[in-house]
Order: sequence, then structure tokens, then C-alpha cells
Amino acid sequence: MTGSPRGSQKARDTLEYLRDNISSGAWAVGDLIPKEPELMELIGVGKSTVREAVRSLATFGMLQTVPGVGTFVRARTPVSTILTEFLVDHDLEEVLVYRRSLEIEAAQHAAVNRSEEQLVLLRDAFARSHGGAAAIDRCDQSSTPGSFHLLIVEASGSKLLLDLYLGVISVLQKASADGRVILGTTPETMHLDHEAVLKAIEARDVRNAAHSMALHVDRDLGLRTDMLEFSPQTERATSLIDAGYDPGQSEL
Repeated sequence: MTGSPRGSQKARDTLEYLRDNISSGAWAVGDLIPKEPELMELIGVGKSTVREAVRSLATFGMLQTVPGVGTFVRARTPVSTILTEFLVDHDLEEVLVYRRSLEIEAAQHAAVNRSEEQLVLLRDAFARSHGGAAAIDRCDQSSTPGSFHLLIVEASGSKLLLDLYLGVISVLQKASADGRVILGTTPETMHLDHEAVLKAIEARDVRNAAHSMALHVDRDLGLRTDMLEFSPQTERATSLIDAGYDPGQSEL
């Protein structure tokens, strides 16, 4: 950053102020940070300094600006960004398998650790996601603040799991934008899957939370080259059912 030494110090102070509030949890993941005028008053700097600091943290994956809404906290640390850069060089099929593992682990922990407030947010997200094509879009935007999948990861109570998840989803969203990863399910099936996961988390049923999420992630995203043989029930899903899982327990 160019400018006078005083200006550089103000930029560093602004960046540190924002980063400290994020890493300490004062601004939680998914929260809107204060608006630009408020930040200018709180820190005592100008508009350009605030904007530069926000852009820097957005580059690191810690903030996400949504036009017309505001700037959300996306991650407590730059871990997710570093992981994203690392995973770009790996096979997409392996990334999908890794994402599956994280989603299942998150669902299990959410069934144990979720709060009543988080359960309310999950119910609201589930209700919003039920509605035709809009439902499909939301599952492929799993790092959007307030999305069903992200709320489950947050409810797991694991900050490391959240950072890892955001890194993985960032890679898959880029692959989706490039047409290499596509959705392999219908809005109706996705709604039933989400309902099963939600009910398991509501009941604090760890086993069904894991099984319901496993069935869901086995069929919601896949590689475009796989789509000719893509079916609602994959080999992994069949093995789970054969192992004794009864989908009727979750009203699928």
C-alpha cells in the first residue's frame, strides 16, 4: 500500500481492528460487520482505508461482500483460502469425497452440539430452500451466510471444521461455475433429504444425522462426466442401507 507512513499505519490499524474482531468471535461467522460509516467512526479513518482493509480480508477469504446487503464474516482465519489453493491441484472426485466426509462429520456433531437458537435458524433455512429451482441453487451455494449446509457446519461447534469446509466448498463452487461439477438431484429429493437431516439434528440423533447426510451428499453433487450413469442411489448409499439404515426412520 502506498502513501505516507501515517497513512500506512492507519491502514495497518484498520486491518488489525477488523481481523481481531473476526478472529476473537466478536463478529461471528455469518454475521454482518458494521456498515462503512460506522467503521470509519469506530476506527477514526477514511472511507478508502476501510474499503482497502475489507478488500484485503475478502481476498484472504475472511469476509464476503454481498451487493445491496453488506459484508459478512466468512471465516475466522485465512485457513480456508490456503486450503482452497491447495485443493485446486487435486482431483475433483477426491475433493467431493473430502466434502462428503466433512458434511457427515458436521451433521453428527450438530446433532450433539446444536443450540436451540441454531435449530431455529436451520428450520428457517429449510423453509426458505423449499421452492422449486431456488432450492437447487442453495445447495450449490453452501458457503452463503444462512444457507442450510453452512448452518449445520456452524452448529457442529468446530471452528476448524468450519474453516476446512469453506475451503472445500470454494473449490467446488468454482468447478460448478466452470461446468465441471453439477447437481444430480431434483428439488423434491433435496427437500426430503434436508428434512431428514433436520429431523435427525432436532432429535439429537447422531446415527440418523450421519446416515441422512451421507445419502444426501451422495446424490446432490457430482462430476459432469459421471452424470450419464448418475442415479439417486449410489453404491455408497446402498451399502449404508444394507448395513441396517432404515430410511423410514427419517421419513424419506
